[in-house]
Amino acid sequence: MFCVACSMRLCYSDKMKKVILGKTKIETLNVGLGGIPLQRLNLEEAKQVVVYCLDKGVNYFDSARAYTVSEKLMGGAIKGRRNEVILASKAPAFTADDLFKFVEISLHEFGAECIDIYQVHNVPSKERIDAVFGFGGSYEGFLKLKEQSKLKHFGLTAHKREVLDYALDKYGDKIETIMFPYNIVENQGEQLFRKAKKLNIATIAMKPLAGGNVENAALAMRYCLDNDFIDIAIPGIGSVEEAKQDLNVKVGALTESEKQECEKIVKELGNDFCRRCSYCAPCAVGIDIAGVFTMANYVKKYDLKEWAKSRYDGFAKHAEDCVDCGICEQRCPYGLRIREKLRQAGKDLG
Repeated sequence: MFCVACSMRLCYSDKMKKVILGKTKIETLNVGLGGIPLQRLNLEEAKQVVVYCLDKGVNYFDSARAYTVSEKLMGGAIKGRRNEVILASKAPAFTADDLFKFVEISLHEFGAECIDIYQVHNVPSKERIDAVFGFGGSYEGFLKLKEQSKLKHFGLTAHKREVLDYALDKYGDKIETIMFPYNIVENQGEQLFRKAKKLNIATIAMKPLAGGNVENAALAMRYCLDNDFIDIAIPGIGSVEEAKQDLNVKVGALTESEKQECEKIVKELGNDFCRRCSYCAPCAVGIDIAGVFTMANYVKKYDLKEWAKSRYDGFAKHAEDCVDCGICEQRCPYGLRIREKLRQAGKDLG
C-alpha cells in the first residue's frame, strides 16, 4: 500500500508501528480509525478526517451496519483511495441468510466490491456462538461469500469475555480476528487477548479511550498499545483534532509517572464507570443494564443522541422499568450506584 502524500510504502508516524494481523497476514498500523463518530458528520467533514488519517498512514478503517450512515460516509471519503484501505465492518449476523443480507448492504454503502474483514457484531452468548458456527450459521455464509470474493476474513466482537473465551476454545481454527474492549479502566480482556495471540488470531482493542471517558488520549493509547497482546487499537475519530490526539502514540514502555497517572484515572472513574462486565446481570426485570449505560455514554461523550435513543428505544426493557430492588448493586464488583445511574440514563435517553 502506498501513501499518496509522499509516494512511499506505508508512510506512517514514527510514533506508531506496523503489525501483522495474525493469520490474515494483513499489514497495518497499530492504530486504526473507528467509525462510530463519523455518523455526526457530513461527507465533506468525514473526508477531512479520513484523508488526514490516510496521509498519516492509517489504513485500518472500522465501521458497522449499526452505525447508521458511517459506512456510506466512509465509503465516500475513501473513493479513489480504496486500494490503501483495510476495510472492516460488522453486523449482528448469526445466520448465513442474515450475513448475505447485511454484507450486500455494506458493500452498497461502502461502494466497494469486497470487504477485507467482516465480523459478527456483539455476540451476546455462547449459544449464539454455536449458532454462528453451526449448520446454516454465518460462518457457513462467510465461506460462500469468500468464494465470491466479497469477503476476505472472518471475526467476532463481544463485550462479554466468557463469550469470546468459549469461541476461541471451540472454534479457534475458524476465527481470524477478535475485538473486545481494552483501556485504562477495562483491562479484563488481557488473558483473552493472550489466548487469541497463541492461536495466531488478530487482537483488536475497541474503546481504547473507554468510550471517551479517558480524556488524555495520548496516555490512553499508550496504555493500550504498551503490551504484546494487542495488535491494533481503533479509537472512534470524529474530527481532525481527535485524529491528531489519537495518533500521537509513542512506542515504548510506560514511564512510572504515566503508570501513576493511569492509577489516578482508574480511581477517579472507578465509582462511576460501567465496565460492561455484566456481573450485575441478570436484572430482576430484564433490563440490559450495561446496554443502557453504553447508549447513555454515546449521548454524553459522542453527541449521538438520536442514534443512541433509537437503539435504546428498541430495548425490551428500559431504565424506567427498574423496580429498585438493588440486587444488581450487590453483584457489582466495582460498587457502582447502578439504580442512581439508571435513573440518570433514563433522563439522558428520554
